[in-house]
Amino acid sequence: MKEHLVIFDTTLRDGEQSPGASMTREEKLRVARQLERMQVDVIEAGFAAASPGDFEAIRSIARVIRGSTVCSLARSNENDIRRAGEAIAPAARGRIHTFIATSPIHMEKKLRMTPDQVVDAAVRAVLWAREYTDEVEFSAEDAVRSDVDFLCRVFGAVIDAGATTINVPDTVGYSVPHVWGGLIHTLIERVPGADRVVWSTHCHNDLGMAVANSLSAVLAGARQVECTINGLGERAGNASLEEVVMAVRTRSDLFPVDTRIDTTQIVPASKLVSQITGYPVQPNKAVVGANAFAHESGIHQDGVLKHRETYEIMRAEDVGWAQNKLVLGKHSGRNAFKSRLSALGIVFDSEEALNVAFARFKELADKKHEIFDEDLQALVSDEVQTPDGEYYKLAYSRVCSETGELPAADVTLIVEGCERKASGIGSGPVDATFKAIESVAGSGAKLMLYSVNAITTGTDAQGEVTVRLARGGRIVNGNGADTDIVIASAKAYLNALNKLQFPDRLDPQGDV
Repeated sequence: MKEHLVIFDTTLRDGEQSPGASMTREEKLRVARQLERMQVDVIEAGFAAASPGDFEAIRSIARVIRGSTVCSLARSNENDIRRAGEAIAPAARGRIHTFIATSPIHMEKKLRMTPDQVVDAAVRAVLWAREYTDEVEFSAEDAVRSDVDFLCRVFGAVIDAGATTINVPDTVGYSVPHVWGGLIHTLIERVPGADRVVWSTHCHNDLGMAVANSLSAVLAGARQVECTINGLGERAGNASLEEVVMAVRTRSDLFPVDTRIDTTQIVPASKLVSQITGYPVQPNKAVVGANAFAHESGIHQDGVLKHRETYEIMRAEDVGWAQNKLVLGKHSGRNAFKSRLSALGIVFDSEEALNVAFARFKELADKKHEIFDEDLQALVSDEVQTPDGEYYKLAYSRVCSETGELPAADVTLIVEGCERKASGIGSGPVDATFKAIESVAGSGAKLMLYSVNAITTGTDAQGEVTVRLARGGRIVNGNGADTDIVIASAKAYLNALNKLQFPDRLDPQGDV
């Protein structure tokens, strides 16, 4: 019998810390439902003490998720622990994940604490956490640069205090596989009580080795891997969930573990996270990239036609590529629409919200004959992107573009309920539209990114536009979708402006 490998997904916490990737409560709920459908063991829903918004998002997820453990991150102080405990209280299974830095540079320069003080703080945090739940995880931030003897000491102390999972993070993505595996092996051998806990690994991808390091840790005895959908995360990201899961499954001859993940839900999860965060998946990304199962070479094509396994080590259907199927059309009724959304994990808080979404679906169906699951996901994303309402809303758009002339755009915006008209001239229709919007908004924001992706195939496909704006140290992503790329671009730009109107969530002090 193979041992169970716990998949701990931190897309909603560490993944959300990618610049501009912050999610609303509704968006987090959609992702959490998809993670539950995929049978992820632990969903790290956020950092409860970071902001009231994060607290409420975790609490909302804890109320609805029943098939996965819901976890909140917390620093090793009483306020953080108690906020985390309150946030996960409604969960069927809840976990508190507390951490403190253990490397000399962090203890001296950031915490300004002695090693003895760090051990005491870690133990107190675990004891506080045990007041709320039996599932307590402890992480030694920057373990990769920590003294091994000190790691053994602090881990032994928190195990005695009641920690049930010990996480060893490569916080800065510094390690390499054989060294990381060696560290995990040494800790499991030397830490008192090591056999009473689950050993975990959390690797960042700064040197492109997060997945390799995680798998090396598994071979050394780790039985939990912390990862994210699409490898989303701070800086270069985290270990990619889809790559870890499929590596363990595909190379079952090497790994003495298996997961309970429903792999057919991997691609739908990847597309959902990409749509919500505005972070597109590169075509050559392993498992979930558009080219992951494409064959251009004639030799490869010939081989695959004769026998798939000549060039494919996985089946596209096994990770969910067959999920892209026609589901609805313009003659579909409201009940069919609601049922399909429910199957996708999309539930509205009110009948009014459902009616608005259904009306938009009918509008889309008049433009686009074939409606795919991805179209529905994008349609709903348009409805729930801005957490506190829409400060700016597009009411009308007209663009004129002709050979030899500068494109011109006329827009009508609803600004706090009042109609504002504006015009703009630019180097292209999108540029003209953005300039018209800015003549009203006067945001002073800098455009950092503009990207367009087709949601599905065909010339009538919706275009999904991502706009990234920066202002005053804040970075936000805006998303918009429409069969008209210019309108999709205007929606995305306004969505980003709306996010800039509301205070950002507090920046957590520290990371795992």
